[in-house]
Amino acid sequence: MTLPIYQVDAFTDKLFGGNPAAVIPLDKWLDDSVMQKIAAENNLAETAFFVKQDDHYHIRWMTPTVEVPLCGHATLASAYVVFNFFEKGSNKIKFYSKSGDLFVEKEGEMLSLNFPSNKPHETNIPDGIKECFGVEPNEILTNGFFLFVVFESEEFIRTYVPKIDLIKKLHEHAVIITAKGNGADFVSRMFAPNSGIDEDPVTGSAHTVLTPYWGEKLGKKKMNALQVSGRGGELFCEDLGNRVKISGKGVLYLTGNLLLNF
Repeated sequence: MTLPIYQVDAFTDKLFGGNPAAVIPLDKWLDDSVMQKIAAENNLAETAFFVKQDDHYHIRWMTPTVEVPLCGHATLASAYVVFNFFEKGSNKIKFYSKSGDLFVEKEGEMLSLNFPSNKPHETNIPDGIKECFGVEPNEILTNGFFLFVVFESEEFIRTYVPKIDLIKKLHEHAVIITAKGNGADFVSRMFAPNSGIDEDPVTGSAHTVLTPYWGEKLGKKKMNALQVSGRGGELFCEDLGNRVKISGKGVLYLTGNLLLNF
């Protein structure tokens, strides 16, 4: 069996920036175990698989170790592939996912994700929080999937050296750290070692949590965000109430074929 594969750097306008995602269009779903092995072989934060049905696409995302319910950067990468290789005249796509209906709109080179909002709420302080970060955070919240930890300064977010073993103990899924930005409205980083991702370069799904939080804190609907990982990424966010708009660019890195001769 031969399958096409694309790799796109998402939330960046520069090659080798943003967050790389593999995208594999399918005519029909493969066995889950095969898709998980493909994602492990790709060894990227996410591999997206999609199948077209009528006027929309069903989409799923896998890290090297697990399937996840939502992924922003691999959705943006998938939309990039659809717009550039499958539906060149289109400017809007609907994806159906385990997190509901997702929409992507093309506006020039900018791709805008329309996702459900996930406003965080207060939670109990987990054991080991000060040991993990070295300082007391300003706030600790959660939306269920993410532990959401707010700090005083952008400098702390940029210079923090992650203690992966301790982060694993803080939350079963993922941890966002964030602060008000200097140039941008807010900055963040995201760690998901229990899902096989020590640090994710740019995380669209995290911004479904970050956008409503910082929108309320800053009194803004539209915000510029930076994820200040090593690769770095820029996102343009808008709080739409029960939805969020998360926009960015993509750069194609490779096209090829998978040879599944087993």
